[in-house]
Amino acid sequence: MFAVMSNVGMIANFALATFMVGLTVTIHFGGLLALLWILRERGHRFRPHEGAAGQGAVILFVVLGLVAIHTIEIWLYAVAYLLVGGLPDFETALYFSTTSFTTLGYGDVVLDHHWRLFGAIEGANGLLLFGWSTAFLFSVTARLRALEHSWLERNEER
Repeated sequence: MFAVMSNVGMIANFALATFMVGLTVTIHFGGLLALLWILRERGHRFRPHEGAAGQGAVILFVVLGLVAIHTIEIWLYAVAYLLVGGLPDFETALYFSTTSFTTLGYGDVVLDHHWRLFGAIEGANGLLLFGWSTAFLFSVTARLRALEHSWLERNEER
């Protein structure tokens, strides 16, 4: 009987984790597409071709956009912890979600033992999404550097 109850709990963990991973990956994808659209349609207003200030503005915009995307994802996990009764209040759920998503995992707040697997999968999901964000930021930064030709000219003068 105990083994059956344990399997039901594990299936519930996997079901919720699968839903949340799918949801956060979709949100992340949509957020990155929105950032790309804004950069393509409105990026010229930052004037990235005219100097470092414009390039800095583009990078700052992208970083703040990524922070906003991750914030939404972390808050969704916090709400999920509350809905399943894994944590007692929203502040604790948000704190736990933030430390799990960022893979810090201080351990001062412990998730209800029925939902530990769900919490662990949040950490793996957060790691992947932060990696995706890092690749996106690197791509934008590399693209800006490719558009700047003055660094090539400085090396030729020496």
